[in-house]
Amino acid sequence: MATETRSQREAAEVSLASRVAPPPMYQVVLLNDDYTPMEFVVHVLREVFHKTMPQAERIMLKVHHEGRGVCGIYTRDIAATRVDAVRQLAHVNQHPLQCVMEPISHV
Repeated sequence: MATETRSQREAAEVSLASRVAPPPMYQVVLLNDDYTPMEFVVHVLREVFHKTMPQAERIMLKVHHEGRGVCGIYTRDIAATRVDAVRQLAHVNQHPLQCVMEPISHV
């Protein structure tokens, strides 16, 4: 049976660590506009992001006052799905509400 050298062990540990590293995360952000009603933004936050009423109102006010508000942090696929859901819901209800996803470095 062959013996492992120290460099082989270190290479295996680095390889294992890179395989089990957490996936990159993305924050989903709602952007303010002058036309979408606040009530609709709260509705979106409750339906798409499953926020409680106080959480939805807090995020909606942040969007209103600061121009943007983070709805949640997700893996890429989930973030993209949520962004699409917001855009579709806004389109169906004829609101210009915009939603984007942004990569984040660490959670």
